[in-house]
Amino acid sequence: MRRTPTLLGLGLCVLFATTAPADATARPAAPSAHHAREQHPAVRYGDAYSTKAPYEPRQDPGTYQSAPRGFRPVFTENVSRHGSRAASDGADGKLILRLWDRADEEHQLTPLGAEFGPEVRALLTAMEKVGYGNLSGRGERELRGTAVRMAQRLPQLFATIVAEREPLDVVSSGQGRAVDSGTVFADALVGTDPALKPLVGPAHTDRDLLYFHKSAGGAAYRDWLAHDQRLAHTLKGVADQPATRAAARRVLAKLFRPAFVRRVVDGEFASIGSDVDAARAVYRLYAIAPAMSAESPHGRGWHLERYLAPRDADWFGYVEDAAEFYEKGPSFADSDITYAMAGVLLDDFFRQVEAKRDGRNDRGAELRFTHAEEIIPLAALMGLPGSTKAADPGQRYAWADNPWRGASVAPMAANIQWDVFRRGDTYLVRMLYNEKETAFKAGCRPVARGSRFYDLEELERCFGRTSG
Repeated sequence: MRRTPTLLGLGLCVLFATTAPADATARPAAPSAHHAREQHPAVRYGDAYSTKAPYEPRQDPGTYQSAPRGFRPVFTENVSRHGSRAASDGADGKLILRLWDRADEEHQLTPLGAEFGPEVRALLTAMEKVGYGNLSGRGERELRGTAVRMAQRLPQLFATIVAEREPLDVVSSGQGRAVDSGTVFADALVGTDPALKPLVGPAHTDRDLLYFHKSAGGAAYRDWLAHDQRLAHTLKGVADQPATRAAARRVLAKLFRPAFVRRVVDGEFASIGSDVDAARAVYRLYAIAPAMSAESPHGRGWHLERYLAPRDADWFGYVEDAAEFYEKGPSFADSDITYAMAGVLLDDFFRQVEAKRDGRNDRGAELRFTHAEEIIPLAALMGLPGSTKAADPGQRYAWADNPWRGASVAPMAANIQWDVFRRGDTYLVRMLYNEKETAFKAGCRPVARGSRFYDLEELERCFGRTSG
């Protein structure tokens, strides 16, 4: 049954007349930017990076609620997206460099554009060294940080794990960056207490659980993704808006002289790519650059934000978000095809806790490592903040009136964690989403008003796992 979406307030104070971010100077500043700018209420820091946004924990560790009196932690489980990584391939860099080389030969570069080519070549070299698609230095740091903070939040649990010799299970999708993320995470946990080392079991793979969009459970989804005409029409409508071409011309004008920009717009270099193709290549390099900050010269970060005006980074970030929203997230209000398949992962969260309650789970922690293609639909299925509002028929997804943002829902190293506490025969669950204490979906009742702790039986009822 399709859920009834609700709008969670995330600072959306203004509705725009367009279907995307306002054409304004306010935008999320790049992590390496040296200038500040006023924020529009519907545009938040990092939004323009979409799902390539680097990870930051979302709550001060000193502000977590204490468990109710008498409850002690007995188990924790998570699912984490891999950390920051290199781009999947070098296609964007190669495309824009072919245009750049042509402009260079013809003396058609702007002074700023002359700096662009060498910086992109250096970035591509860094990504080739890491390996396209592989975990970067920043990604490793993100995973180490989340692991150390998990141990710091739950010292009593990890002391019990050591004392009782409880295993830590590490499972991934089997894809290189997810496997590596699990290894880095587990090693960082061991670094907090070497006595944990013999308790970390051999890492293993479960594609059905953590790569479900490519496994048997995602067959109907893949068919929809490839053939649904409404999806294709909607995404084409987003990308083909006049604002996209206007933004593309402005991006190219930062690199190339006006006469060369006109030639690109007129299609003279169609064998390389259109003006929009070229501008989106610039945007995608901009978006992946923060993930590669550790590999930048002297580790000081790249400076690709110089080559996009703030409003243009926002626009292409919106276009990227729209694709993620429709293809993986809440999508259309009359369908659950994008996220129903995530039920296998939500079921596993419940199974682990129920087995712990019933004495069938001797593990101290279940640690899972996966991808945005799994985190985004799971967030929609669970009704997590920012993932509850689908697109109604005839109304296009827009930043102005929908809180969904790739940078918030599934940044690099995004994670969902359930901590389990016990007193006698009663088990409570606390959820962290990107390390922020987060309420379960509407209709689930916490143990007290304002509490982030939920009785396991109440969650079973709320999620339809019992007949009560």
